[in-house]
Amino acid sequence: MVNIDRAPIADNFRSIYQHGFARVAACTGHAAIAEPHANAEAVLGQARRCADEGVAVAVFPELCLAGYSIEDLLLQDALLDEVEAALADVVSGSADLLPVLVVGAPLRHRHRIYNCAVLVHRGRILGVAPKSYLPNYREFYEKRQIAAGDDERGGTILIGGASVPFGTDLLFAAEDVPGLVLHAEICEDMWVPVPPSAEAALAGATVLVNLSGSPITVGRAEDRKLLCRSASSRCLAAYVYAAAGLGESTTDLSWDGQTMIYENGVLLAETDRFPQDERHAVADIDLDLLRQERQRMGTFDDNRRTHAARTGGYRQVSFRLDPPATDLGLRRRLERFPFVPADPARLAQDCYEAYNIQVAGLQKRLAAIGGPKVVIGVSGGLDSTHALIVAAKAMDRAGRPRSDILAFTLPGFATGEHTKGNAHKLMRSLGVTAAELDITPTARLMLKEMGHPFSAGEPVYDVTFENVQAGLRTDYLFRLANQRGGIVLGTGDLSELALGWCTYGVGDQMSHYNVNSGVPKTLIQHLIRWVITSGQFDADTNATLAAILDTEISPELVPGEELQSTESKIGPYALHDFTLFHVLRYGFRPSKIGFLAWHAWSAPDAGDWPPGFPEDERVAYDLPEIWHWLEYFCRRFFGFAQFKRSAMPNGPKVLAGGSLSPRGDWRAPSDTTARTWLRDLARWEVAGGGE
Repeated sequence: MVNIDRAPIADNFRSIYQHGFARVAACTGHAAIAEPHANAEAVLGQARRCADEGVAVAVFPELCLAGYSIEDLLLQDALLDEVEAALADVVSGSADLLPVLVVGAPLRHRHRIYNCAVLVHRGRILGVAPKSYLPNYREFYEKRQIAAGDDERGGTILIGGASVPFGTDLLFAAEDVPGLVLHAEICEDMWVPVPPSAEAALAGATVLVNLSGSPITVGRAEDRKLLCRSASSRCLAAYVYAAAGLGESTTDLSWDGQTMIYENGVLLAETDRFPQDERHAVADIDLDLLRQERQRMGTFDDNRRTHAARTGGYRQVSFRLDPPATDLGLRRRLERFPFVPADPARLAQDCYEAYNIQVAGLQKRLAAIGGPKVVIGVSGGLDSTHALIVAAKAMDRAGRPRSDILAFTLPGFATGEHTKGNAHKLMRSLGVTAAELDITPTARLMLKEMGHPFSAGEPVYDVTFENVQAGLRTDYLFRLANQRGGIVLGTGDLSELALGWCTYGVGDQMSHYNVNSGVPKTLIQHLIRWVITSGQFDADTNATLAAILDTEISPELVPGEELQSTESKIGPYALHDFTLFHVLRYGFRPSKIGFLAWHAWSAPDAGDWPPGFPEDERVAYDLPEIWHWLEYFCRRFFGFAQFKRSAMPNGPKVLAGGSLSPRGDWRAPSDTTARTWLRDLARWEVAGGGE
């Protein structure tokens, strides 16, 4: 049991409620048909367990206080009296409980009975939403007993002597959890072309809940999933679905107790179907993510304006949640590598699409400018390797010989035999036109003419020393392209652009076209693995690609016995790509990204790793280390590197996570500072691990 502490949530970095999350549950159980008090007791039992888990909203099935399958018993006064009494039990029993309880009940109103979702919180009924659309086809006969509520707006209903809001136009907003705005619909409501939840989302609802009594037939579970996923995606919302299970009458039907929670098209949680006991799916909804998506996707609000006559009249019922400030964990799937899904099938699909996007982009560009040759520098590292195999496939598809690729390895002062050997093997096996051009004589001359200490024998390996080599490589490639009728193919990746880890102008920042500019460093190795396993090239090429995968990432610019490790200097690409994704895709605060990274990376055995990821690289990072590299990322990304991105070459966007092209996803001034983002990090003291 989690101890629910109601201290101010701003005091605890570990609280999910501090970082824009709200925990929700979709509950199902064993219905006792026509036994309202027993059902109320079951609801409260599950509600207490949800409260112990820090749940803010708990959703129960349709007509759960009476049973969905009781047919004409819904018209019996004795039953309806007990439903109202049972509802009063739920209300009083909720007084000391955290969650908003969304329970199903048949309620009398005016001259009819309505199928209702009743929202209960801390000893009071917040409001009642009637079912809008009643199925009366195939196995359904709801209109025999129930009145449709689609035209109920702006009204009230009398329950237990109190008048409470009643209608389909109700939004329930938490005063102390920004962005938590609920709307309830019931079963069939989500099967119509324009569901009530769609209008509610336009009016401001972020968490859409569905109380369902849907009986199960073969294939219907997948249909429900399709609708829930679609609703959450189109409405940029969470969708919480709870269906009736065992205990309902099996006179002519059966029930599977399906529960699921979707967020913006992603399944966060579900329970096994056909359970023998009570179950609840639990997930933490990211309210910040939903808000950011709506802010970015302007057509969402354009759609609201189109339907303003309907959406402008919604009523808001406020409540205070008083969420816990304690560490509740994080109940949602969280990818260590947001650009690299851990699911094998999804990763294979992503790699197939990413590779073909790159190939198609290069093929089109070459055709559009008269079919020049491709000039590329090949180092034996991951990035240039991948750009080369993209170029080879583009030539194959264009019906051109691979010899039209002019590949050069350009060794410098610190180039290792291993990487250079792999570069030559790869060029040979691919059948490209290969050559080696040693840049060290020219570099020595330049350093001498500049009066650099290295030219006098001093071991000074500063940024000038490094950039002389990086600049010469690019300079040679451009002049070779001039000489031989080609274009320079860039090899630098998205992660390097984010950090500005590239030499500006006459350096690896520049090219005529860059196929890797939309691909993060953490995805490159998986793309190469996919190329191997999918049989894009022959066995010799695959063997060399496998050897390159085992090579340490290094610029190989500084001579010495110890290999110059990029990550030892600028930090783990795993953490930088994690931050980049959440900055670029969702605009999250650095402190929230740190919270997410802490959950994703704190233990190597927690959660799945992408298939093929080396065992010896499955590491963990503690919170101070995460914070250190977060600060480093913010300083470089926001305060330094934009001028390099503002002048970046053309290249295709590859991932939904975004690109850094000033002509595409990311437009920013080159002369800003990182102070705003650093101040957000400074709000938290994490030196002791976040205490």
